[in-house]
Amino acid sequence: MNIVFMGTPDFAVASLQAICEAGHRVVGVVTVPDRPTGRGLKVTQSPVKQYALQHQLPLLQPERLRDPQFQDALRAWGADLFVVVAFRMLPESVWSMPPLGTFNLHASLLPQYRGAAPINWALINGERETGVTTFLLDHHIDHGGILLQESTPITSDDTAETLHDRLATMGSQLVVRTIEGLAADTLTPRPQPADTQLKPAPKIFKADCAIPWQLPGAKIVDFVRGLSPYPAATMQLSDPRGELHTFKVYQVSFEPDSKSHLGEWLTDRRSYQKVGVSDGFVHILSLQPSGKRRINISEFLRGYDVTDWKIVM
Repeated sequence: MNIVFMGTPDFAVASLQAICEAGHRVVGVVTVPDRPTGRGLKVTQSPVKQYALQHQLPLLQPERLRDPQFQDALRAWGADLFVVVAFRMLPESVWSMPPLGTFNLHASLLPQYRGAAPINWALINGERETGVTTFLLDHHIDHGGILLQESTPITSDDTAETLHDRLATMGSQLVVRTIEGLAADTLTPRPQPADTQLKPAPKIFKADCAIPWQLPGAKIVDFVRGLSPYPAATMQLSDPRGELHTFKVYQVSFEPDSKSHLGEWLTDRRSYQKVGVSDGFVHILSLQPSGKRRINISEFLRGYDVTDWKIVM
């Protein structure tokens, strides 16, 4: 088959690489235009573009997916199938173009966690299992007929980083199996279950990253690891002059204690810093001061005297 691949981040590169290494014919790649990123606003290529250039794959980077010139160029590749991984929402004029349709890889066990951040939200919500799904695109987001699924346990040590990497590898293998099943005409899409207890996975913005200290300690641990290392949970501290300081928090642990008080800010100035929550203490283990690098708590306490600071709840 002739395959067109559409994707943007590292998560998508794993699938594109697996398709190529399995010997399937990728006739073209579609990714986002180059964008200025970082403090220096350096123009950056997407990871998918970098892979395509390294392997001399034809490339399109449309600003608008409804652009007639883009769609003419896409049609000229003569694809039998489009494969989409971590890309933009496609208009029907694009996803209906190839004879075998367009399928997407999603990092959850659909219909649960439809949306832009399924890995983060599964961890934040304390799930013990997640997985990957391939499904045919239709008019609704993450809604089409399921082709294949595979599950994996979520361990207590998992973070968004470790789960991302594991699901990227699992997903790449599922993509190849899906392509081969469609080529052999052995896959029949099945409707997604009409579950009324659906958990969404909306995009996470900066304002969503503040640690909710009012929650029980175990929930706070899940919140932090669900955002670690990106976009990262945040906490604010107020110094004795009333100035606010924001820190990214990457790792915490929970110490149950019935005698804790919400908002306590306790330290031995050497090895631990902990915050009182409703059912114990949350220990800060790894964090990043604004404009600095990530450090562990011992290194932080050697450089910062925060004894008289207060946590902003």
